[in-house]
Amino acid sequence: MRVTAYTDGAASGNPGPGGYGAVLEAGKHRRELWGGYRRTTNNRMELMAVIVALEALKLPGMEVTVVSD
Repeated sequence: MRVTAYTDGAASGNPGPGGYGAVLEAGKHRRELWGGYRRTTNNRMELMAVIVALEALKLPGMEVTVVSD
């Protein structure tokens, strides 16, 4: 199964409030994931988006493409 994970993260200030988001797509299936922190950095949120997306995958051996800025 092939999955594409679109990810992004941002913070207002460094550190400051921030959040992350990820969209997983596999064929006609789509899942959205998001979260945030009161005191964080933009780099942490960018990486958190990718980590959360990969942790959401349930089946071993999936082919994953991560699209991020």
